[in-house]
Amino acid sequence: MTALLIGNVGPVADHEGMAAYRERVGRILEAHGGRFVIRGGEFTVLEGAWWPTHLSVMEFPTADHARRWYTSPEYRELLSLREGTPMDLVLVEGP
Repeated sequence: MTALLIGNVGPVADHEGMAAYRERVGRILEAHGGRFVIRGGEFTVLEGAWWPTHLSVMEFPTADHARRWYTSPEYRELLSLREGTPMDLVLVEGP
């Protein structure tokens, strides 16, 4: 069952660290069967009060793939690069 990870990055605290994070995260994502479907870009809020800052959508073959990516030592190592930058991640499973 396909799974999507929907992410929103808040205001960036360390631009150099975040640039290094963005440069490396895609390779780790791919190694775990994932890919970016959307990475930034324009958006329009059609309803509600949620005003994201920087959206990304990642697709995985299954939710287990997404969880393994998120808990992998390779990804955990990257977290220090975005320290101080808030991020929301929501895992959604679909048909």
